[in-house]
Parts: sequence; C-alpha cells; structure tokens
Amino acid sequence: LISRLKLCKYLDDIVIATSLSPKDDDLEIWAQKNNYKCYRGSEDDVLQRVVDASKSVKCDLIVEITGDCILTDYEVIDQSILTFLENDCDVVTNCGTYLSYPMGIYTQVFRSKDLEWVAMNIDDPAIREHVSLYFYENTNKYKILNMVAPNSMNYPNWRLQLDYKEDLKLLRLIYKNLQPKYGDAFKLEHICQLL
Repeated sequence: LISRLKLCKYLDDIVIATSLSPKDDDLEIWAQKNNYKCYRGSEDDVLQRVVDASKSVKCDLIVEITGDCILTDYEVIDQSILTFLENDCDVVTNCGTYLSYPMGIYTQVFRSKDLEWVAMNIDDPAIREHVSLYFYENTNKYKILNMVAPNSMNYPNWRLQLDYKEDLKLLRLIYKNLQPKYGDAFKLEHICQLL
C-alpha cells in the first residue's frame, strides 16, 4: 500500500496511523526502518487516532486510505484530491453513499478541521470507530461528492480488500500476474482487465 501511495502526485505526506497495541509494534518498527511516519493512538477510538495523526504532520486535508485497501489505485486517489480542490464540497469519496468502485479501492478526502470538530463533539462509539461515518450520516451539514467509476471499472460487488485468507489468496494472484509487468504501478484498469 505504501509503495502504491508513493506514486500519488498530490499527496504531500504519508502517515501510518496504527494503535498502541503491542501487536502493532512490528508495524512501527517497520515504518521507522523504512523512514515512514507512524503515529500510534487508541485502538478503539480510531477517529481520535486519525485526528492526532493528521495533527502530527499539520495537514489541512486528510486523504484517508484504510490498511485493508492495499490495491487502492494512486490515480483514483489523485482524482479524489483534485475533485476536492476543484469543487465546493466537504467530502469527496468513492465509498460513501453511492458505491461503484470495487470494494477495497476506496479513498476519502475531507478537511482536518471538520474531522477535529467531530472528534471534539461526538461520542457515539460507531462514529469513534468508523472515522468518516458522521459525515455520511449528516448530509444536511456536509456537501459530499461521490466519485463514480468509469464503466470499465464499475464493479461494486468485487471484493479487492484484505480481511480474510481468501482475500489474501486473490491479492497474491493479482500481484503475481501484474507486478512483473507494472511493478507496484498497476492500476485498477489492469486489475479489471485481468479479472
């Protein structure tokens, strides 16, 4: 995922936001060894962890990519950032209220200050666990732009995220077929053509 994120043109920084749990010690060690920023926070309060991670690099915008979305296309991420910057909106997403991209090709862009407000004012456990959920539950307060996949990549029922052993088997197969030709730079269109 990090290798793919580094291909983005419009990301200024990458921060791995993980928990304080000892099971994540190896991730922090790996990040330090490879010169990646790593912020550790609450395992349960993911919202506060993301807010604090964003403060650690003093960012205005958060581009949230979850760790189980290792195939997220760098061009889709760049398009989400440009869409946010070029429009009057509060959130740009391809995993909000309308789904057209495959599961696991998810990106969200929103202002740090908006997420900070949610963290300071909302105690709902579901909101604390699912970072951007409050935005989607309050569309009267937030202008949300949903990105729509081109027809050639419009497969919302495809599962390309990493949660189960079966997912890992598929992801390894995708890498085995595409990495020799493209390195880590293979795109969603390549994945769709392969599948």
